[in-house]
Amino acid sequence: MRTDIHQQAILIVDFGSQTTQLIARRVREAGVYSQIHAWDRLDNLNAGPENEPENGPDYRRFAGIILSGGPESATAGNAPPVPAALFAAGLPVLGICYGMQAMARQFGGTVQAANSGEFGHAQVKIEADSPLFTDLADHIEQQNRLLDVWMSHGDRVTQLPPGFHLLASTAACPIAGMEDPARRFYGLQFHPEVTHSRQGARIIQQFVREICGCPPRWTPANIIDQSIAQIRAQVGSERVLLALSGGVDSSVTAALLERAIGDQLQCVFVDNGLLRKAEAEQVMAMFADQRGLNVRHVNAADEFLARLKGITDPEAKRKIIGQTFIEIFEREATRIAGLNWLAQGTIYPDVIESAGAASNKAHLIKSHHNVGGLPAHMQLKLLEPLSELFKDEVRQIGLELGLPPDRIYRHPFPGPGLGVRILGEVRQTYADLLREADAIFIAELQAADLYQKVSQAFAVFLPVKSVGVVGDGRRYEYVIALRAVETSDFMTAHWAQLPYDFLEQVSRRIINEIPGISRVVYDISSKPPATIEWE
Repeated sequence: MRTDIHQQAILIVDFGSQTTQLIARRVREAGVYSQIHAWDRLDNLNAGPENEPENGPDYRRFAGIILSGGPESATAGNAPPVPAALFAAGLPVLGICYGMQAMARQFGGTVQAANSGEFGHAQVKIEADSPLFTDLADHIEQQNRLLDVWMSHGDRVTQLPPGFHLLASTAACPIAGMEDPARRFYGLQFHPEVTHSRQGARIIQQFVREICGCPPRWTPANIIDQSIAQIRAQVGSERVLLALSGGVDSSVTAALLERAIGDQLQCVFVDNGLLRKAEAEQVMAMFADQRGLNVRHVNAADEFLARLKGITDPEAKRKIIGQTFIEIFEREATRIAGLNWLAQGTIYPDVIESAGAASNKAHLIKSHHNVGGLPAHMQLKLLEPLSELFKDEVRQIGLELGLPPDRIYRHPFPGPGLGVRILGEVRQTYADLLREADAIFIAELQAADLYQKVSQAFAVFLPVKSVGVVGDGRRYEYVIALRAVETSDFMTAHWAQLPYDFLEQVSRRIINEIPGISRVVYDISSKPPATIEWE
């Protein structure tokens, strides 16, 4: 019998924390499926006609619940409450930061604003044995077990609710952890989901595996097995059109669909004129030549560039590129008999960042061309087999499917391509200059064994001119910015401190080898406040 990887999942109730996605990823790293839902939209949990909204949320498919942190104060009169039905479901509950404070307040404890907030590193003393902390310690001092953790709070619990006892403390926060073992309710003031909490991943694993009793079913092999079964059930004998970009997400989608439905899959690779150097040739070689996929190469560079003429707003550029992609796929679909499905490489963070997640709370930072872009009149049904997965999970699936590691571990490339790495209006000459500069930067990173030591690196075209001197002549040409970041989750990122001599080598090559570039600068902005991409 096939393993149901969604059975005994963990529900993550989102109160607006910037690290809610990290909680979901840590749960999945423990081998357990997780789902994020906003605290005030839990009616979305209902599934099927027997679960009408008036009957309230259906928690039966979950094995445990995690309450996220959030920006609100638990002491405020309008603070978001934890729905009472959630606590009445009989499931283990772990409250993190705001989640702990809301739990404490609702069960009769006291939450107060601290005299001073606690932000950053802290050392927690474990005050009592708990299945959350079994065999965990970063330090032992005078027979006390201590954990290095990350705090971020201005409020704190000052009186435990009835039935709870103390689990952990810090010098600044006497109640840093609490537990009601009878009801299996737990609270942590610190954030176990972030990497700064050294034992945080193990704490979350012990909650989901030991306390909630979830077996480790969420594995690449099981995900592939269930995805194939689901694809076959959805598609039947119908044909599928896949938008193949050559990036990690669409490449893994292609490999997964190939295994599921074979020659029912028709891939369309659209060259929009905004790809990296030699990208089209590499994609066709990998999929059409090596894997034998049905791949139709559509050169639509002129069409994209014509529609982008005069457009400078980055969000407008994204929408135009996305709409043009859809129209091309529609056009190609009419040429393929029996086609009923359009497949896309949408992944979970795409949905969340585009404010299309179940929480519907996130501010729109930028839209994604493959999220929410299908016109109402489109006759194709949408197939998104990776839409539950984070990027690291997609890569694991790709390796399991036999895709080459050098393709799987390529740095991310935005769906609109160079269209959002050319600031302002997109022109053919700008794209050509940027392609060459980007290729030099990436080649030098690989030669210096730095490519895999940074999470993402690329060049950006700045539509401003700067005076330079080449030989004895004056050069008044364009500027290229280099961007490289280090990150574990792409939610936050630090600029990569690349060696000066390396940057000098890249700059020298770009200026000497590319007529039309007179200056190279390096971006030292972190995320936040900046985003990783410039647009």
